[in-house]
Amino acid sequence: MRISVDAKAAVKVGELSRNGLTRKLVEALDHDFRPDAVVIPVGILVPKTSELWIDIVKSPVTADAIADVVEGWWRVNHPRFPGVDWLVLDQDNGPENNSHRTQFMARMVQFADTARLHVELAYYPPYHSKYNPIERCWAALEHYWNGDLLDSLDAVVGFAANMTWKGMHPVVQFIHRVYNKGVTLADAAMRNVEARLERHPTLGRWFVNIDFIPS
Repeated sequence: MRISVDAKAAVKVGELSRNGLTRKLVEALDHDFRPDAVVIPVGILVPKTSELWIDIVKSPVTADAIADVVEGWWRVNHPRFPGVDWLVLDQDNGPENNSHRTQFMARMVQFADTARLHVELAYYPPYHSKYNPIERCWAALEHYWNGDLLDSLDAVVGFAANMTWKGMHPVVQFIHRVYNKGVTLADAAMRNVEARLERHPTLGRWFVNIDFIPS
């Protein structure tokens, strides 16, 4: 099964103009004051079924944040896919989830073992993230809420939940956990993680397989 994973650009929460068009009158602040909060949508798209899942994270998107979104999505949805034993993650090669980000790779190994899945990480090279299918969903979301006030966290979640992708509303939730940046593994711990990774012989940075260890 293939899923597309990505984080959207940061969204400022407050009575701020978004320079879009709307059919109703919207009054925004006439100066770009400090936002009330900054949130980042992290999403999973299933290209085969066009199902979209969005978690709204009120913190910098870290390796743990992305891993939590993937694990949470699988925990809720795996009963629907009883025959799936191989999960491919299409991703951008971002700083928090690339194949040499120690904390992310450790979490993916842990996820493979817990979920009893073969996990394959497939990365798009620089300047090619537009080919990641979920990027089209972010464009649709931006078009949908642009011009409206995202003046509260409820508004952000509400607009995201009301958009449609291929005729369906996404599943949207707000993540209350605050993630810490800079979490890394020591060299010895990372060597143990690296031993679990099967990298492509010539494109090892872009294609990584992780097999689970039966308990």
